[in-house]
Amino acid sequence: MPGDVERVRRMGLEKYIDQQLRPETIADAAMGERLAGLNTLALNSRQLAQDYFMPAQVDKRQAKQQAAAQPPEAATDKRDARTPEQMQAMQAQRQVFTDLAQQKVLRAVYSERQLNEVLVDFWFNHFNVFAGKGLTRNYLTEYEREAIRPHVLGKFRDLLEATAKSPAMLFYLDNWQSAAPEGARTAAPPNTRNGVGNPQRPLPPRKNPEPHGARPQSMEQRRRMLERQHTIADLPPNAQNKRPRGLNENYARELMELHTLGVDGGYTQKDVQEVARALTGWTIANPRQGGGFVFEPRMHDDGEKIVLGHKIKAGGGQHDGEEVLDILASHPATAHFIATKLVRRFVADEPPAALVDRAAERFRETKGDIREVVRTIVTSPEFFAPEAYRAKVKTPFEFVASALRATSADSVNAMPLVQTLRELGMPPYQCQPPTGYSDRAEAWVNTGALLNRMNFAVALTEGKTRGVRAPTVAREGAIDGVRDEIVEQVLAGDLSSSTRATVAKASRPAQAVALLLGSPEFQRR
Repeated sequence: MPGDVERVRRMGLEKYIDQQLRPETIADAAMGERLAGLNTLALNSRQLAQDYFMPAQVDKRQAKQQAAAQPPEAATDKRDARTPEQMQAMQAQRQVFTDLAQQKVLRAVYSERQLNEVLVDFWFNHFNVFAGKGLTRNYLTEYEREAIRPHVLGKFRDLLEATAKSPAMLFYLDNWQSAAPEGARTAAPPNTRNGVGNPQRPLPPRKNPEPHGARPQSMEQRRRMLERQHTIADLPPNAQNKRPRGLNENYARELMELHTLGVDGGYTQKDVQEVARALTGWTIANPRQGGGFVFEPRMHDDGEKIVLGHKIKAGGGQHDGEEVLDILASHPATAHFIATKLVRRFVADEPPAALVDRAAERFRETKGDIREVVRTIVTSPEFFAPEAYRAKVKTPFEFVASALRATSADSVNAMPLVQTLRELGMPPYQCQPPTGYSDRAEAWVNTGALLNRMNFAVALTEGKTRGVRAPTVAREGAIDGVRDEIVEQVLAGDLSSSTRATVAKASRPAQAVALLLGSPEFQRR
């Protein structure tokens, strides 16, 4: 925001960095006011299911029944056939997602806790889940609010467990249906409820379970397959004594490859199978009703496992999976992998090896204290080195947020900005693969993408972006003063001669600001 640089100078850089590393000490009341109208953000998954998702599912079934009862000649467009009640239910379901997407943009632009928001975005992307996969969308709000946001500057081990037990992750990567293979040793269920669910109501058997290690050809095929499968809530009376058979390795593989060790972290296919066995029985209670994590003993392979050379004794139950998380979180390869990703995010696409090593060492010394690892990175000589200056290209999300911050634009409805992100190729919560969105320039730099960014800059400064009041800086003052203000406060006076020549041709303040926002210099951070 204009004025931020001067504020940091007055405060002192060291004090500013320390303050940003402790976001709870930063007053952010104005942010709460901007989010006040997004009513679904504070609801838990059970409330969301009851009030927003289940009514829409009921109306879908009713619409299908009505359509089936009509003669072929009476067929009409599906939208025309919906009753007002059905339309209202569908709108309510969409409201959950639109509230979540808007808050992501609004926090990125207006929160005083800027480093915290950068890390929320980083860690959600690291532990990515895709909103388009079945019931995952029902749990997105709680996933970001409860699993990601509270842990972004805490211990990595806590963040790892929070995501592992989140129904959003359990559903997205299929672990909720992973069960001990036929003939494997399983734990006998307790006779009474133990506070984590009702073990007397196991999940029904899956039809045509995947072979070990198999993956559907596409995420859409996987989504359709899972939506056809039953849930605890759908159990018929005669299915009470049955349980699913078959190990699903999807989450176990991504847990090691993407979340902890990295693809070169030294694990084998046997380790993937053993981790998958350890995590059997980690499932969801009544998914369609917004239920939470539950450990189901009848689904758990209770035999001995060996993971990365560590023996996990038989009979451990839920603790088997927690022991796996201990092993992975403390592994040297995890420290190096996480350090590499953080340095790539904050410094350069090709992370300086010396800084990665120091950050990894700090990770190990502090037992995965993310705050201290980030402190090591953002106070390092490499972070402030000339070669790191504007070495990173902004993602579309960063570009949109920084454009609004640079111009002090006022967003009264963030949905058009969410739509802009879709047009720029980075819709919030819509990245299908578990890898998350790319953090390298090559994914975002091409002629079409840069043209779309310029088009957004023009619409923003001309007051043509719906839901955003035209920036004052683009409407008032002499063109030279407006241009110089953006150049000095946002770009630190650093423009190439070609950019200066281009901006000098602007005939209006809005045009000058748009050209600056679309300049090569502004595309970098």
